[in-house]
Amino acid sequence: MKKVIIKATRLEKSFKKTEVLKGVDFEVERGEIFALLGSNGAGKTTTIQILATLLKADNGSANVSGFDVLKSPEKVREHISLTGQFAAVDGLLTGKENILLIAKLRGEKNPSQTASDLLNRFGLEEAAERRADTYSGGMTRRLDIAMSLVGSPDVIFLDEPTTGLDPEGRIEVWKTIKALSEEGKTILLTTQYLEEAEQLADKIAILHSGKIIANGTLDELKKLFPPAEIEYVEKQPSLEEIFLAIINEKEEVK
Repeated sequence: MKKVIIKATRLEKSFKKTEVLKGVDFEVERGEIFALLGSNGAGKTTTIQILATLLKADNGSANVSGFDVLKSPEKVREHISLTGQFAAVDGLLTGKENILLIAKLRGEKNPSQTASDLLNRFGLEEAAERRADTYSGGMTRRLDIAMSLVGSPDVIFLDEPTTGLDPEGRIEVWKTIKALSEEGKTILLTTQYLEEAEQLADKIAILHSGKIIANGTLDELKKLFPPAEIEYVEKQPSLEEIFLAIINEKEEVK
């Protein structure tokens, strides 16, 4: 039986008079790739920021790696990494210098070895001495993720990791995420790309209007596809069809 490593319970968050999260619940097991899927404004980034201790929920609770995000934020931070929507790479530094900087800030015993290992692991060793502002979008994102792995975190949060990338760069990042999962890392990623969730995730939660409206494996979500519509679909329904059908059904219930 796998261990639950991330648990969100009835998370609520408002900004002024706007309710962003209206009671979000989900669990992520150790070693899973879990995709939080939703359109812009659904509350994906807010959820990630609460789990990563950057925001406090108005109500509800969250536990990451065995620690309460509100009561033990320092402990949570020791076990996680966060890669945001925009790369935290300094373009004026080389790829190696970027990782060295983070390694020194995190108190690594041998920053140079850490940098070399991560550059090799992400296929960036040949570009190690080049300034990061000469990297392609995919290379920059790989460097960004490499920097976030300094300190060997148990849990990796990726907030829309392929936003703005061309198809080639997106595939590069997908390969990186799959490789991390194969190494046993737990990954929670947010995305608005249906194909991305379908390609990567072991489980998918659909966040819509501040609530989780569906949660499960792709096969489990396919079972939610309205039977009346399935009669007219020769192939298996795609995640896009499932996503739209579930949202439309929820809207009709309101």
